[in-house]
Amino acid sequence: MSRVVHRYKSRLDDLFKKVTSVDDLELQAHWARYLCVLVSGFIEIAIKEILDDYAARRASPEISNYVSRELRKETNLKMNKIIRLLSQFNGDWGEELERQTEGELKDAIDSIVANRHRIAHGQDTGVSFLQVKRWYEKTKDVVYAISEMLSR
Repeated sequence: MSRVVHRYKSRLDDLFKKVTSVDDLELQAHWARYLCVLVSGFIEIAIKEILDDYAARRASPEISNYVSRELRKETNLKMNKIIRLLSQFNGDWGEELERQTEGELKDAIDSIVANRHRIAHGQDTGVSFLQVKRWYEKTKDVVYAISEMLSR
């Protein structure tokens, strides 16, 4: 996993640890919204970074630059978009990821992104800190799976 992704993950892990010690449930709810936005950012940064690193290792500089530019355009990476992106590199990867992430993993990614959207637009989400923490753990599983897939 790249240094950028590792740094972002470490920052999130530390923040989740700190918020765990907060006893005030209302304050935890505010942190949950903030963390939801950060986890959504982690998803985008991690997926783009993993794919960008793959292109840099495997393709000519021209192709790698093209991939980087195209990846910058991708936003709101719910599972269907992540699967589509991987399929554009290798159809088998998309199918494999779809199989690996059915159920809870897909739901976690999609919930983080959907709630980030609601938060950004000032809507109430009702998400709890523990819920966001569980989604984050599942999100890390998806990022690790993609990283492993592309390192074979």
